[in-house]
Amino acid sequence: MKCVFIVFNQANTERVEYLLDCLKISGFTFFEQVQGRGTNGGEPRRGTHSWPEMNSAVMTVVEDHQVKELLETVQKLDNRNKEVGVRAFVWNIEQTV
Repeated sequence: MKCVFIVFNQANTERVEYLLDCLKISGFTFFEQVQGRGTNGGEPRRGTHSWPEMNSAVMTVVEDHQVKELLETVQKLDNRNKEVGVRAFVWNIEQTV
């Protein structure tokens, strides 16, 4: 199993939820008001006067065979509007209870 952590501008919230639904990924944890800055020239998302936008994030645990399609779908979303931004990170899940 893999954990996929997706960070995205709040403008993409409905799109991210829609892509999870389309891929039949029902289980996830949603984080609102995530602050940060992308490593590839991303502008800060701080919710301040200077940097008013904010990010959100979703974490989901999926089967290994689901990861490729999920990442490809996230990439397509990112390609639609690079300025808004969305990133996905994957790591192994050793055990769950």
